[in-house]
Amino acid sequence: MSDSTDTPKRYHPALVAIHWLMAVLVFLMLAIGNLHLVWLPNDEAKLPYLALHIGTGIFLGLLIIVRFIVRIKTRHPAPATAGNPILDFVGRLTHWLLYLVPLGMVLTGLLTSQQANLMEIMGGQMTFPENFNFYSVPQRAIHEYFSYALFGLIGLHVGAALFHQFIRKDNLIGRMWFGKE
Repeated sequence: MSDSTDTPKRYHPALVAIHWLMAVLVFLMLAIGNLHLVWLPNDEAKLPYLALHIGTGIFLGLLIIVRFIVRIKTRHPAPATAGNPILDFVGRLTHWLLYLVPLGMVLTGLLTSQQANLMEIMGGQMTFPENFNFYSVPQRAIHEYFSYALFGLIGLHVGAALFHQFIRKDNLIGRMWFGKE
């Protein structure tokens, strides 16, 4: 077992950068998907937005993998405690789900894209079908349910961070920011 002096007070700068980049991109993707794409008609005018959404989603999928690798390869602070074993368990579960749910979104997004032939349509090998309905693609509904789960997980995550910062006053947010140990 390592000495407490070996335990850093902050996460590795690469992990911090990936965390905040992912936070911004996930927020934008959820906003674009739930507030913009759903209201656009299913025609060729939607394709540039779908291309951006798909490309960013693939990039996020790669970031999830890189983040996980960086997380297991670098030293990190001791686990935070909320002062309650049930809340501590919920915190650990939430963090694992914050890896798995976005990964599920990436996979269901790729399956939706494949089922709807979006790559062929965007690549010009196919024309956009008349009267196409994205809701007819089963994976698209699962993708949407993952987005709702992600909204909930983000709410838990942000709420817990604020609880730690302002109620427990343990400077938890400082652990996921840049600075000296």
